[in-house]
Amino acid sequence: MARTTPHEPESSDDRPLYGRIAALLLDELRDGTIPPGERLPGERHLAAYFQVSRETVRQALEVLRRSGLVATDRRGSHATLPALPVEAQGTPAFPLGVRSADPAAIDQATVTWEAPPPEHAQALGLAPLRPTLVHRYRSATPDGRSLRTAVTSFSAVALAEVAELARYRGRADGATPAQLRRAYDWMRKAGLSLHHRDSISQVDGASSVRVTRRVHDQYARPLEITDLVVDAERDTLVYEFTLPAAG
Repeated sequence: MARTTPHEPESSDDRPLYGRIAALLLDELRDGTIPPGERLPGERHLAAYFQVSRETVRQALEVLRRSGLVATDRRGSHATLPALPVEAQGTPAFPLGVRSADPAAIDQATVTWEAPPPEHAQALGLAPLRPTLVHRYRSATPDGRSLRTAVTSFSAVALAEVAELARYRGRADGATPAQLRRAYDWMRKAGLSLHHRDSISQVDGASSVRVTRRVHDQYARPLEITDLVVDAERDTLVYEFTLPAAG
């Protein structure tokens, strides 16, 4: 079941508290909630998320470091597990347009817990000003010129059904990196069939195009909506589909 509140270590576990925190972190590393190479949240954030002291978090990270599952450098601690394979061919990329045509582009993404844009709230069936998980993505050239930006809002259904997404509520501070590139795989793993509809329009008074993706499940329940804006003068939007072989 998805957890929408910070983890609370089970008191019946006879391992030391830092060992239980290490096990919870390992679960997130293994299922891809924290992808390989991605920086882990800081000690203070993890302590608040797991509702333990920073010293306990520090000991848990040390356990993972000794096992070779986490490495620490000047950027902080990051996951070192091998990347998990994509679960099925044809799974669309998240967020929409995640790969820029510029091979030197630098991607940044974060999540926040906030009221989504009004049009997103309406599409997702959320009450006005009701907060949800909002993912922001930006791809830019090495000199800082923006190539494309995307804002994604998730529905209450997605957060209730998909455990990996629900875990991000406790770390949605707008600063912690969160690519969520396996988001659609996580939805499929939760038993949801994905139906997506993309619409393309020109941004008024600009040389950019807007692509809006709406995703719903097999029961017509909305899961997420993404607005992607691409600078048509600097970047090229490419749709790429991979279909499984007939079996």
